[in-house]
Amino acid sequence: MPFVTVNILEGKGKEYIKKVSDSINEAVIETMAFPDDDRYQVINQLSDDCLQYQGREGDRVMMHLVMRSGRSNKAKQAFYAKVVEYLSNRIQIKPENVFITITENHDVDFSFKDGVAQFVV
Repeated sequence: MPFVTVNILEGKGKEYIKKVSDSINEAVIETMAFPDDDRYQVINQLSDDCLQYQGREGDRVMMHLVMRSGRSNKAKQAFYAKVVEYLSNRIQIKPENVFITITENHDVDFSFKDGVAQFVV
């Protein structure tokens, strides 16, 4: 169950956004064994000057996953490769234009509702 913040260039339609969202979600499920129904994503559309990535041009995706600690380095590396593969094949985003960062935390660091840390009750 990662919480994923995704940044893309502004002006993209619903179909493009769905392909980005689905690609990330499918890669997370396939490579890091998250449940099928664990989908927590925020997708931001930003102007070209607000989505800067070392001078890269064209479509680009910058994402940040926050998730419970415990996934192996191998699983994370598999995720990186799989999500880049999907974004490249499905919407022709150049692999070098995908930036991914993961932050891990602990069970007590999540509350899904009601002001309760559900993983620790």
